[in-house]
Amino acid sequence: MDPRHSAQDVVRCDLCKENIVQSYCDICHVSLCNPCIGDHISDGYHKHVIVPFQERKSTLKFPLCEIHSKETCKLQCKSCDVFLCVICSASHEHKDSDYIVLEDICKTKKEGIVMDTEEIEKLIAPTYEEIRKDLIDQIAMLDGEYEKITTVISEQGEKWHTEVNRVINKMKNEITEIKEKHRAILEKHLNEIKQIESLILGNLSALRELEESNDVSVILDYRPRIKEFRKLPAKVHVILPSFSPKPISGEQFYEIVGSLKPYISTTDGNGYKIKSPEVPHRELLDIPEIFNTFNTGYTSLRSISFYIEEEIWTSAISGDIKCFSTVGKCMKTITTKSNKIPSDIAVTRDGDLLYCDSNVKTLNKIRDGKTEEIIKLQGWTPINLCVTSTGDFLLSMYNDDSTQSQVVRYSGSTEKQSIQFDNEGNPLYSGNYYIKYIKENRNYDICVADWEAGAVVVVNHDGKLRWRYTGLPSGAKKNPFKPRGIITNSQSQILTADYDNNCIHILDQDGQFLRYIENVKNPDGLCVDNHDNLYVAEYLTGDVKVIRYLT
Repeated sequence: MDPRHSAQDVVRCDLCKENIVQSYCDICHVSLCNPCIGDHISDGYHKHVIVPFQERKSTLKFPLCEIHSKETCKLQCKSCDVFLCVICSASHEHKDSDYIVLEDICKTKKEGIVMDTEEIEKLIAPTYEEIRKDLIDQIAMLDGEYEKITTVISEQGEKWHTEVNRVINKMKNEITEIKEKHRAILEKHLNEIKQIESLILGNLSALRELEESNDVSVILDYRPRIKEFRKLPAKVHVILPSFSPKPISGEQFYEIVGSLKPYISTTDGNGYKIKSPEVPHRELLDIPEIFNTFNTGYTSLRSISFYIEEEIWTSAISGDIKCFSTVGKCMKTITTKSNKIPSDIAVTRDGDLLYCDSNVKTLNKIRDGKTEEIIKLQGWTPINLCVTSTGDFLLSMYNDDSTQSQVVRYSGSTEKQSIQFDNEGNPLYSGNYYIKYIKENRNYDICVADWEAGAVVVVNHDGKLRWRYTGLPSGAKKNPFKPRGIITNSQSQILTADYDNNCIHILDQDGQFLRYIENVKNPDGLCVDNHDNLYVAEYLTGDVKVIRYLT
């Protein structure tokens, strides 16, 4: 069939308007057939970039220099954030400055845009859709639920004469008023959810445009709102009123007929949870494979945290925190504000580095090379930390006399939850300053590797004890079980480092032992990448071993 007469026409050349497109000028944004390419570039080949049509918009469009109009800016000055062309970079004003390569930062920004788009599209937007539908269902059911209460009241009222009817009518009016208040609360909440959902969809649309954009200025102006959207609103709980009929006796009709308990409306900051992405099931490999090893230069390597392949953060018994690529190249080194040893490190989903400084009792964030103190503790010292799926911080800590330990959840600098005792009032964790690495599982369990107690302690999101794992029976390994690093993966499995027995224990989400990973030496910190590959920090050798253990 002639494509010019088909229902869905193919893309035509912007010049001749007839031929089918094969190429694209990434500078002029013109679709071209092969015969028209010569005409398009006749004013100078160097002014154009011709690419296959399927690869259109793959060439970055750099901003023009404000000083040298014929030059494009491919650098940015770190000190003043000004875009620079090659001529500017060699000028007296900038010749001693450090530069950022715009192509590199664009690549990182694009990766963030893709991740934000995917999270909003697959997780956040569907979560708000479920919340909206649930609120609509609640409102739709209001009449039926309240009608049930009204019926009970009516049946009781029919047993009485004129005075009783007056009381019953009064109660019906009260029910109607309560219902409208109830409806107003839910409708107000629904409107709020709709507004947020509209903002999310608008942001998602903008993100999709950014994914397709090649305009560096527009891309660099992108400011993620993903953290704002991850923070779900407080959930409104409205408990229906109830009617309690009484036996017919006496003269105080209102009390005899019954009494209404008012509806109860509460808000729960943890009521809504973002949908978890569906993850395909993966089996454990019979023989785990060490496919990469690199040395950090540390002699006492402790913590490790993965962000992207070019940002694997490590810390040791040193005031320096080093960032490596997967090939073992040291990308940057950061010194703690106090110049003291960080007790643990983590990376936020926005790529900001966090570290605990037990010397001054602080949690600190590093962004663009600047250190910000987030939390300053009084009476407690932070040991280890992790970042949760909602962006909260979980800190394990001990008190000043080293007799008590707890886990505290923070939203920013605001304390939201303290976990210290079980249902019988017994301490959940050993009360001292020893290692208590911490991680949140995909099912929102909080997993702590308590070195002194020789146990992995797991509580649910509300802080209720689920289980303890104290290693396999005596004799399974030469030395007692003393866990250090802990991490969870996409399968909700828990991996913990057994330093003295030179292995990693793999547990399921209910605490059942699955398998060992061996061929590691004195493992300490653990992390996994986006493919569930395990990164093991070997304390004495300073090596990082990368292990594939899932199919």
